[in-house]
Amino acid sequence: MAAFFDWFRWLYQETGINLTFIYDSYDRTRLLQGFWTTILLAFTCLFLSVIIGIVGAWLQRSRLKWTRRIVQGYIQFFRNTPPLVQLYFFYFALGGLMPKIQNDWGGYEPLLGNFAWAVISLSFFAGSFNVEIFRSGIEAVPTSTIEAAESLGYTRLKAYIHIVLPLAFRVCLPALNNNLVNLVKTTTLAFAIAVPEMLYVSSQIWSDNVNVREVMTFLLVAYIALVGILVWAMNRWERAMKIPGYGSQ
Repeated sequence: MAAFFDWFRWLYQETGINLTFIYDSYDRTRLLQGFWTTILLAFTCLFLSVIIGIVGAWLQRSRLKWTRRIVQGYIQFFRNTPPLVQLYFFYFALGGLMPKIQNDWGGYEPLLGNFAWAVISLSFFAGSFNVEIFRSGIEAVPTSTIEAAESLGYTRLKAYIHIVLPLAFRVCLPALNNNLVNLVKTTTLAFAIAVPEMLYVSSQIWSDNVNVREVMTFLLVAYIALVGILVWAMNRWERAMKIPGYGSQ
């Protein structure tokens, strides 16, 4: 392994191609930690945004007018404002109102850190689109199917969970996949509030070593690989859950 790292040092000395994130243990550790932070941030936001979408679509069908208005207001706010502005609002405006707790060193720190605020902000942003995606899927479920479930004694909630949602989920899965892929790319905005994800760590590495070209090339390839794996997995999931005959001519 030492010979492997020495080759990259030799490459830098002979050609000027400076891949410190490979041969330097400190930079390599920082980049790996940033990579895992990116994955954790992305998948946490994916999960929470889907939950928000499911719950929001259910509340949109509420009999209470004010409940429907609140959900619609949430959708319009998060869909029609820039996600970076939303992130700053949560972190600086709401974060400044949060109580502080004492840490292990006797100092005080915010109750919620930058990672938590990034998760909250990005999940609400993607969730607003997911609400509309699930709503379109629910509207594609035949009314006769819902009426048949209710005639068998299902409550509105049980019919939604066991009948409507599984059918709607299959119908709206292509649109949902697109939104979730966009969410993974949007996680780079967490850089703005110093979440140590891949882009933030990469900027530190190129600032220390003046190897912007090499680090940015690696960053681009890493995101292409990450998003490519996600797209491949989602496409397989979509094919596995496809309703037989649905959408065919």
